[in-house]
Amino acid sequence: MMKIRIISSKDDIKDLTRNDLTVHLAYRASSTDMFRLLQSSPRLKAVQVPPSYYKGMPYTGRAFLETQGVEIIEGDVWGHRKDIDEYYVIDDEMIDRIRGLRSDGLNVEEISSRISWEAKLSASMVDYIIRQSA
Repeated sequence: MMKIRIISSKDDIKDLTRNDLTVHLAYRASSTDMFRLLQSSPRLKAVQVPPSYYKGMPYTGRAFLETQGVEIIEGDVWGHRKDIDEYYVIDDEMIDRIRGLRSDGLNVEEISSRISWEAKLSASMVDYIIRQSA
C-alpha cells in the first residue's frame, strides 16, 4: 500500500511525520515550504504536484528537493476529499496489478496508459510506482 499525504496549505507541513514518504502539494508551495517539507519528513521520497503548478515550481525549491533525492512527480489526486482522510491510498491490489502487467512483459508506457485510466492515477505516478516496485 502506498499512502500519499495531502498537503493543502503551508500550515499542513507541520503535521507531517517522519513516516510520510510521499506527499501531494495541493497549493503553490514556495522554496521555503519545500525546505520545511524535508525538515518535517526527512525520509521523503516523492512530491507530487498538479500539472498547473508543476511548470511554475520555484527552481531553487525543485533543485533542493532533487539534490536531496526527492523525486518530483506531475499529477493529481482525483476525487480525494481531505476532510474525510488526509491520505490518498493506492491499495495493494493496484500495486500488484502494476507488477503483474510488468511481469507479463508490457512496457512502462503501456502500463502507465492502462493503469492511469483504470485507477485515475497520473502516468508519472504509475511510472514512479513501477520504479519503486522494481
